[in-house]
Amino acid sequence: MTRRSRHVIESQIPALRRFAFALTRDRDRADDLVQDCLARALSRWHLLRSEDSLRTWLFRILRNLHLDSGRRQARHPEQGGFDPDSHPGHAGNPETALFLSDVMGALFRLPAEQQEVLLLVGVEDFSYDATAEILGIPRGTVMSRLARGREALREMTGHERPPRRGAHLRSLK
Repeated sequence: MTRRSRHVIESQIPALRRFAFALTRDRDRADDLVQDCLARALSRWHLLRSEDSLRTWLFRILRNLHLDSGRRQARHPEQGGFDPDSHPGHAGNPETALFLSDVMGALFRLPAEQQEVLLLVGVEDFSYDATAEILGIPRGTVMSRLARGREALREMTGHERPPRRGAHLRSLK
């Protein structure tokens, strides 16, 4: 393991924690999941094809560990709430906290497949290709789940669809 690899792993811990919390909706379980992910990555370091794909590889390990633990638990996990302490950007602003709570509540009501894609693309800024690799699905499936998830979030939160890029209103004379 190179110094660069250690730095990349360390820099990914906050993002891994965010994704793990979104998957588990429990801070302690999320921390355990991240710890298991890092232990698995270190024990299987020899399987990493390229250090350039380290970030994607870590997220894939974390997701697979989550799926494995979900198979061992009941089919319908308990519904978790919004953890305001995991979002320090809203400190002192109750309107922002309420908005985040509404969005997170709506996100958690979406099917898991849409949640994962929204979190990976929208929050963690993975490309469609990297998201497809993490989830083990085709790129087109990522795109359709993302579109359906975004539309469902808009409907649940009451926000309107933003105007399409390049769409112009035609003026009549």
